[in-house]
Amino acid sequence: MVRKDFDEWNKMNKQINLSENKPIFYEREIWNCNLGLNISSEQDGVGANFIRPVLIFKKFNKSIFWAIPLTRTIKTLPFYHTFQSVFDDQKSTAILSQIRLLDSKRLLNKIDYIESLDFEDLNKKFKELLP
Repeated sequence: MVRKDFDEWNKMNKQINLSENKPIFYEREIWNCNLGLNISSEQDGVGANFIRPVLIFKKFNKSIFWAIPLTRTIKTLPFYHTFQSVFDDQKSTAILSQIRLLDSKRLLNKIDYIESLDFEDLNKKFKELLP
């Protein structure tokens, strides 16, 4: 079992909460995000700052959105969606089963976006997962 340093993440989580950072963001964008250290099989951020790229899937207001964590590992199961990144021309995989509601204070910097057609395909795939 991998030991996780939840105390270190908790310190950072408190700093993020106090932050005045409120970036402007839009659906289809890909951002580096302080995703944090999470329980068991939940997707973690990586590195000292617990960062992971996420896709802005649904924006509800200027602060709250659904984020889908991304990975470079190509997977073909029904709850994954692989697409071509625009800026870095590499493939990324959206982990649809790990969708989360997040606050924009967690967003660090915009790094890419997903093409409209890929986003439509991802949206369809997500809807197919719903009961």
